[in-house]
Amino acid sequence: MNAVIARLPQSVSTRVRFFAVTSLVIQILIVATGGAVRLTGSGLGCPTWPLCTDASLIATPEMGLHGAIEFGNRLLSIVVGFVAILMVLMLIRLRRERRDLMTLALVILGGTVLQGLIGGLSVRVQLDPSVVGVHFAISTILVAVSAALVYRVWVGPRGEQVTVSRPIAILTHVTSLLVAVTVIAGILTTGAGPHAGDDGSARNGLDASILQHVHSWPGYALIASTLLLVIVLAINGHRRIMDFAVLLLALEAIQALIGIIQSRSGLPIVLVGSHMIIACGIAAMMTVVVLSLRSTSAQQDESITPDAALATR
Repeated sequence: MNAVIARLPQSVSTRVRFFAVTSLVIQILIVATGGAVRLTGSGLGCPTWPLCTDASLIATPEMGLHGAIEFGNRLLSIVVGFVAILMVLMLIRLRRERRDLMTLALVILGGTVLQGLIGGLSVRVQLDPSVVGVHFAISTILVAVSAALVYRVWVGPRGEQVTVSRPIAILTHVTSLLVAVTVIAGILTTGAGPHAGDDGSARNGLDASILQHVHSWPGYALIASTLLLVIVLAINGHRRIMDFAVLLLALEAIQALIGIIQSRSGLPIVLVGSHMIIACGIAAMMTVVVLSLRSTSAQQDESITPDAALATR
């Protein structure tokens, strides 16, 4: 055991960066496959949990394509858990000097386990839309945490200095709130729509045609807020943060376009699935924008000149 631990990274190495990026990618990928399960009506392809059927752990040929799709998603969830465990192991020897990374990795591992349980519960309750909605919400949170892990792996620990003015910081946090509101409205809209995961699954009883408009309102407000943020960052010379905000704005514009097209074309599953994946991308990029408001500890150390250090003594 000691020999194994001795081979683990002692610094933020290429291996640590690889597993951090892998954690983010696979968290988004599990959302994509989960969306495929729901959009193809395969949510009860395996009608029970943790077994696929009462008598079989795996999908049988008799269960057809729906069984294969649902079981494939379950297999990927095991891979997600395995990656989360490996991420924690990569940080074992760094746990004291980089507690920030270990904390994020443990949150991802714990959230992944929780997701497995909620996924099983969703099958047990016949894809109740409230449970399925919570399942997606937690996935979005895990994507955001994974994005934070990637950011911290690359730029270093958080510094104490906020590098933007208070109004810019407030605008950024308002924008992040609009992201959350838009995602929640989207979950409610999906819970009222036709893609239940199975023909016999209940919906939340809300009017989907009205919710489509309700969902769009915070979405348009989000685009406006992000555009304003980009302009303000550009005026104040915050180029690095602005670059992240521009990427966020681009994702939001694509998301809005897909949302408009899908609502006018009968919610085709390819567009709905793309909408889910881009929502995760928006959550990830919004996280990066918020984190970039503060300096890293390395930047903070560089900003303290010898004269300034003497002045503080």
